[in-house]
Amino acid sequence: MPQHPPQPDIVHGLDQTEAAARLVRFGPNQLRPALQRTALIQFLAQFRNPLVLILLMASGVSALTGDVPGALIIAVIVVMSVTLDFVQAYRAGRAAERLAQQVAVTATTLRDGHPTELPVSQLVPGDLVLLSAGDLIAADAQVLQANDFFVNQAQLTGEPYPVEKKAYAPSATDAPTDLPASWELDAPDTVFMGSSVVSGSARVLIGRTGSTTALGQIAVSLAAKAPPTAFEMGTRHFGILIMRLTLMLVLFTLLVNVALHRTLLESFLFAVALAVGLTPELLPMVVSVTLTRGALRMAALKVIVKRPSAIQDMGAMDVLCTDKTGTLTEAHIRLERHVDATGASSSQVLALAYLNSYFESGLKSPLDDAILAHQGIDVSGWNKIDEVPFDFERRRVSVLVERAGIRQLVVKGAPEDVIQLCTHYLDSTGATVALDALAHTSITELFDRLGEDGFRVLGIAWRDVALNHPHAVVSDESELVFAGFAAFLDPPKASAAQALQAMTASGVAVKIVTGDNERVTRHVCTQLGIPITGVLNGTEMALMQDDALRARVEEVNLFCRVNPSQKNRIILALKARGHVVGYLGDGINDAPSLHTADVGISVDGAVDVAKQAAAMILMKNDLNVLHHGILEGRRTFGNVMKYIMMATSSNFGNMFSMAAATLLLPFLPMLPLQILLNNLLYDVSEISLPLDDVDAEDLATPKRWDMTFIRNFMLTIGPISSLFDFLTFYLLLRLFGEQESLFHTGWFVESIATQVLVIFVIRTRRNPLRSYPNRWLVLTSLSVVLAAMLLPFTALAPYLGFSPLPPIYFGMLVALLAAYLIIVEGVKQWFYRRLTHR
Repeated sequence: MPQHPPQPDIVHGLDQTEAAARLVRFGPNQLRPALQRTALIQFLAQFRNPLVLILLMASGVSALTGDVPGALIIAVIVVMSVTLDFVQAYRAGRAAERLAQQVAVTATTLRDGHPTELPVSQLVPGDLVLLSAGDLIAADAQVLQANDFFVNQAQLTGEPYPVEKKAYAPSATDAPTDLPASWELDAPDTVFMGSSVVSGSARVLIGRTGSTTALGQIAVSLAAKAPPTAFEMGTRHFGILIMRLTLMLVLFTLLVNVALHRTLLESFLFAVALAVGLTPELLPMVVSVTLTRGALRMAALKVIVKRPSAIQDMGAMDVLCTDKTGTLTEAHIRLERHVDATGASSSQVLALAYLNSYFESGLKSPLDDAILAHQGIDVSGWNKIDEVPFDFERRRVSVLVERAGIRQLVVKGAPEDVIQLCTHYLDSTGATVALDALAHTSITELFDRLGEDGFRVLGIAWRDVALNHPHAVVSDESELVFAGFAAFLDPPKASAAQALQAMTASGVAVKIVTGDNERVTRHVCTQLGIPITGVLNGTEMALMQDDALRARVEEVNLFCRVNPSQKNRIILALKARGHVVGYLGDGINDAPSLHTADVGISVDGAVDVAKQAAAMILMKNDLNVLHHGILEGRRTFGNVMKYIMMATSSNFGNMFSMAAATLLLPFLPMLPLQILLNNLLYDVSEISLPLDDVDAEDLATPKRWDMTFIRNFMLTIGPISSLFDFLTFYLLLRLFGEQESLFHTGWFVESIATQVLVIFVIRTRRNPLRSYPNRWLVLTSLSVVLAAMLLPFTALAPYLGFSPLPPIYFGMLVALLAAYLIIVEGVKQWFYRRLTHR
């Protein structure tokens, strides 16, 4: 049902008290408001894990059968493990939220009569919102005032062209603030959530928010999750692989213990504990903490991450598409020349350009700012009648102005398009002359020379119209008089050349995708030392099928005079070739490409539409900052891979050995609570893994998820762990005979030591002595191993089923550890050498 709030003050807006009451009444302005869960609820949600529930139920059964101390120990270990996971994930989630809030989209709202910037989630029905070009429309609203107000509502209607919206004209029976009885998408006086302002400005009255908006009703009925990223799919496939192996081993273990007539409850607990040890339950925490720590480090590098999983995509990115303005150039554009058709300086060209930029109501470009800043011109005698706003198909803007009985249409835009619309031009004497073929050639040559000198150029034209000409329309842009060119300089960034070289050295190909002409872009590339491997312009692209474009995009690194839809085609073609594509953009026209790219990147000064579409926001528009972000993405991915390689090799090997040992030993190789304690200590040792350093060679090239690599690594390193486990079983039986408590203790200590210490071998492709781990990883790992060695000598030992170990055992342990780590290192080096030579 539509929301019907009391009528607001349409001059001063709501006061803060009324706004707060409405926020409680109508809820936050979100399509699907996020459930605000307390920390306690989030903690309790951790117990939904089936394995955790089974363990707690089994612990209860154990207590009922008389083993109260054992049941309590199992319960405490389970709660400690869950708490460890929760604390890390909770802190990571809060940190990610704080980062996202730094770049949250806001709206300018009148509260108590004063313009106030508020997060769009706090808008309520009855709010008065001020809109201008580049703004996102955050709720369904009635237009109260409009000034050449054009919006893009393609998300709702599919119509790609901007639609003009006009102020609501009430009938004689309407109250001044009556909201429409029905919200029709084609209504000329209503705007809708999800639309964006292309040009002009407006004051609107919010009528519907959140899920009651037109977009909200669609979202509720057609709610669909965003497609998973390559990283998310990779972790999911890895989890499925481990779970399948876990299920097979657990069923095998349970059947063997039942067949050998062992205690049913103890066998069941052993099988479930084994499942806990095999399950990568720490993986979600490691991933979330690692990604969040990566996001925090990137924030320190002036990159705000809105979607943490995009960090890995950034690390996998091998192609970056970017405009040159502000990225390769300083974005300090200045107007250098204003010339007529002959190349002579012309004050009339400047005056016409100034009129157009001054009265343009759309989002002013840096070129407009440069024109207005160049020289002040008195426009007090001029009145604006109408406007044809800029769009990326026409590539021009026209304003209809009047002064002293003269009404003119002044046009400014892409020179190639403006020249084509002209039938006359002004010669050096100021006379209007027919634009013949010779003059056309001369003007085109002048344009080319300006481009070759590095100038960005706008064409300026005009025409007189009748005084009773009421509106400006696209068809009026014909039979124009060509006035001349406005030429701008935007010097290259001093840091851009070094950043581009670093990108190339890091395996990222930079492709320039720009609306500028080829000559200007070539000039910038020459100044920056960028080798041009191929050029493709928008007119050529328009004639190409997608298959033909896919064949060209690989070699071309300069795309000129392309419109927004063509930018999107370029990205899709690159993705079809198997590339992970990043796109850096900050304009209204960049939003579709930011959505399409694997990594959408915008800047802090971008329009709302671009910032909303992007996954990352650069607080400083600099390729060096972006390069640091790419390396951070690779570092983050590297640390996630370390945990996965541990889980698939040493940890899995140990648990496999434990399952197999049930066939060979007359007793369980380890008690269920010992397996759980083993798993808890192992998890503690891995807490600091997200802080670890990554070798320079692992940052040198893009990194992607590779299940084949993970499987091969598991099949190569895992058997070594199992082999040493069986050797340990043999030595423990020779040393302790069938003394279960000593066997369990010795196997527990050896299992922890091998699982934990092997991280120093697996974490690097280098010799471990030449790659230095983070000190916190060293500290937690050695502390866990030391704790495992000391536990049998503490007062807790009897409750845990441990017995003090004789000195000879520790001598054997040192020898086993040294042999194990040396062999794993040798096999690891062989594995990587074979991988390199493929």
